[in-house]
Amino acid sequence: MNGSPRPAASPSQDALLTATGICKHFGDFTANDDVSFSIGAGEIHALLGENGAGKSTLVKIIYGVLRPDQGNIRWQGKVTRIANPAQARTLGIGMVFQHFSLFEAMTTLENIALALPPEDPEDLRARLQETASAYGLALQPDRHVYDLSMGERQRIEIVRSLLQNPQLLILDEPTS
Repeated sequence: MNGSPRPAASPSQDALLTATGICKHFGDFTANDDVSFSIGAGEIHALLGENGAGKSTLVKIIYGVLRPDQGNIRWQGKVTRIANPAQARTLGIGMVFQHFSLFEAMTTLENIALALPPEDPEDLRARLQETASAYGLALQPDRHVYDLSMGERQRIEIVRSLLQNPQLLILDEPTS
């Protein structure tokens, strides 16, 4: 993904996340080349590009799955090295991946519980229903994942991420 011809994003005190000069190489292949942008609270952004353009690589860098070869990320104005997804979640960054990470033999509620700190199952059930309803993402907590459509599985991933109260939610290939 080549950076835009615009001047690099300048860190803003109001920006939730600012990426500056992000580069990522895999051998001789350049996935991201001098990518810079800022995201403010409440904003919605989309990464557009053909297959292989570096979109997933960039979001994996933001979420701590990959490290950039160059450039930096500022989170709420402070230069931050996001070492792994757990640190990203601690910062307030959530991500829904293109390929789901659900256990088919478990229920919706059980899959969601795995990603969250332990809590009373009935409290989690109530929070799940409240969050799913608030976003129009109907879920049935007691259905097994193997019985669910791809759309229902994606809703589990989205609600699971939303239950972590992210300040920034990244959706990798949300229309797939």
